Amino acid sequence: MQDRDLADLAYAKSLLENPGLAAKITSMLGTPIEKGFALLPRNWSQVVSIGTRKALTVAIEAAVLTLDKRAGRASSDFLHKILVAASGAGGGFFGLPALSVELPISTTIMMRSIADIARSEGETISDPHTKMACIEVFALGGPGASDDAAETGYFAVRAALSKAVSDAAEYIARRGIIEEGAPAIVRLIAQIASRFGVQVSEKAAAQAIPVIGAAGGSILNTLFMDHFQDMARGHFIVRRLESRYGREEVRRVYRTL
Repeated sequence: MQDRDLADLAYAKSLLENPGLAAKITSMLGTPIEKGFALLPRNWSQVVSIGTRKALTVAIEAAVLTLDKRAGRASSDFLHKILVAASGAGGGFFGLPALSVELPISTTIMMRSIADIARSEGETISDPHTKMACIEVFALGGPGASDDAAETGYFAVRAALSKAVSDAAEYIARRGIIEEGAPAIVRLIAQIASRFGVQVSEKAAAQAIPVIGAAGGSILNTLFMDHFQDMARGHFIVRRLESRYGREEVRRVYRTL
């Protein structure tokens, strides 16, 4: 592997293996996020579960419709942070009841940013496999509810999702559209939602802390976006290098860094 590519892979690993969203929120607030969980209503987990599935379903197709398709052009990370901060301000103002409305909006903006980063790393965003790789980003950077320590690494998560991602991409390639009720899409959304829901719950818990208002919602959404932009950048650097050197070689070198 060339020195420049080796440096890129080291950078990708530093992004992908960084502390999760909860640690970043706790660091920002100076308050353990567990205090926020105690303040959430009894049915919050059901709200998050429904909200994450709806948000991911909406985000898959809507996010890339207005995106500049020119591969290699720098991504507009800061613009997307401004947009998601604005949606967070509205959600923070109305509190937890607004989560079901705000989450699909913020998730679509994040998906658009993820697709923008994919394009900047040379991906063809109209390709169904790239679209599924974009949605896969929401499963990175946080464990699922049933994970153990051996299943939370970057390549372990990709391996766990690989069949669902491949089946969904092949379905879209055949049909040309994303059908919400298609079994392949439902399976992928369910697997990713179980992981993405962890971060959504952490965000909801932070917003439940009394000191968090509209301004806090804006800050939290910016942190939320920053987290997934990091995951996307690392993910698509790895994919770019895999297309050049092969998955097994990249994985071998990644482990040695």
